[in-house]
Amino acid sequence: MTRTIAAALLATALVLAGSSARAQDTGRDVAYVDLELVFAADGSGSIDDDELYFQRRSWGEALASEDVLSAIAQGLLGSIAVAYVEWGGPTSQVLVVDWRVIDGPESARAFADELMAAPRGAFGWNSISNAIDFSVRLVEENAIEGTRRIIDVTADSGNRGGRPLAAARADALAAGFTINGLAIARPGGRPGLPGGTTLEDYFARELIGGPGAFVEIADVRRPFEVAARRKLLTEIAGGPDAVRSVAETGPETGGLASRAE
Repeated sequence: MTRTIAAALLATALVLAGSSARAQDTGRDVAYVDLELVFAADGSGSIDDDELYFQRRSWGEALASEDVLSAIAQGLLGSIAVAYVEWGGPTSQVLVVDWRVIDGPESARAFADELMAAPRGAFGWNSISNAIDFSVRLVEENAIEGTRRIIDVTADSGNRGGRPLAAARADALAAGFTINGLAIARPGGRPGLPGGTTLEDYFARELIGGPGAFVEIADVRRPFEVAARRKLLTEIAGGPDAVRSVAETGPETGGLASRAE
């Protein structure tokens, strides 16, 4: 047994032991999974209805894809838990699909179908910080225990409103979360980023954090549906090397921006 596998098994055992104790304290049944993942998707005013439902469809298809399901099956527990949130202004965070355990094609497809059927609800402009706070509470209050906890932020602009992004990020990292980002890079960029900073660089500096944190880019060279699938596979498999198994359309450009913690 390699040291990496041994360390992973030990971490899992410690998490499950702690979770069992908490379950006895609360009297709740707990589902144990390899990963708790919140899709925190941009539902602000800059995203029209076509874009919003395209994002939902892309995430649903990525989750139900053969390579992502294979990565889930290869985890120590063979399942992950996901929830889908859309966010807008500081007071607008909407739980579109509540927690679902994904352990095979049927559960993945059911999640994708429910995602497409839900109405739009978020309003306002780009409070990424409050979306992070909402996602942290969503994980901490569920009846699920994962060996890893990730908030997956998708946005086409920087933080606007709510409490300071640095404070929300710091609190999430202190609670053991990893925050990853998917930057929707539009032609000409979005105004409001300091010094002409690209969105992906802003995310790398101001948003992401935690073990293995990274930024994926969706742009004219890498369509959103491809970026979503790459990103999800990387998060489930636990590292960017996993994306090498994804069959991509078009040239291999753009890519992963990461920051060591």
